[in-house]
Amino acid sequence: MKNLILSAIAMAFVLVSCNQKNKEAATTNSETTESTSQLYACPMHPEVTGKKGEKCSKCGMELTEPVVQNEAAHDHTDGSHSHNDTTTVEVNTEATSVTQTTFSTSEIISGYLKLKNALTKDDTKGAANAGKALYATFNKFNTNAIDPKLKTEYIDISDDAKEQAEHIGDNGGKIDHQREHFAMLSKDVNDLIKIFGAKQKLYQDFCPMYNEGKGAIWISESKEIKNPYYGSKMLTCGSMKKQL
Repeated sequence: MKNLILSAIAMAFVLVSCNQKNKEAATTNSETTESTSQLYACPMHPEVTGKKGEKCSKCGMELTEPVVQNEAAHDHTDGSHSHNDTTTVEVNTEATSVTQTTFSTSEIISGYLKLKNALTKDDTKGAANAGKALYATFNKFNTNAIDPKLKTEYIDISDDAKEQAEHIGDNGGKIDHQREHFAMLSKDVNDLIKIFGAKQKLYQDFCPMYNEGKGAIWISESKEIKNPYYGSKMLTCGSMKKQL
C-alpha cells in the first residue's frame, strides 16, 4: 500500500511539472511571436515599414518609429476575418463648449492655410502677403464674441500669433526667417483649434527634420504631405500625426 501511495505522489509530481513546462513554452512562443510581428516605420517616410533597424528604401534612414496596429482590423466578433493591418491615425474628439458661441476660427484658419501653401511652393512674396493679411484678420476680431471664460486664453494665443504673422509679412525675400516664425505660428493656430474647434476637416502634420532635428508641426487641409519648412527641397518629408 505504501508503494502505491508513493507511486501516485510521484505521478502527480510529474504531471504538474510537465504542465508547468508547457505553460512556460506557450508564454515564450507568444512573446516571440509578438516581438517578431512588431513593425517599424521610417521617420521621414511612414509608409515604408519593416523590422527595427532596417533601412528605408527611399532615404536610407533606419526604421525606428513603432507602427501602431489597428486592433479593429482583427476584431472577429462579427464573424468576419480581416487580416489587413493599418496604421492608426489619432482623431481628436475633445469636446469644447466654445463651439456654442458665435466665435469662429474659420477666417484665421483660411489665412493660415494660404500662408502655409505659399511656403510649400517656396513663394516668399506670397507668404509675406498672406502674413500681412493674417495679421489684419487677427486685429479686426471682436473678442466680445468669445466666451468670457476663454477670452484671456484667446488673447494670449492671438497676441503671439499676430507677432509671428507680422514677422512673416515684413520679411519677404527671407524665406528661412519666415519659416522660423511659421513654426511658432503653427503652434498658436493648433492651440486655437484645440480650444475653439474648426468647421472644416484638418490634419496635424509633423516634420522630424526641421529645427536641427527637433521637429515642427503644421496644420493642413489635406492628407497629402506638402512640407512648408523645406518646400521643393523635401516636399514630402513628414507624416500626418492626427486629424483635428
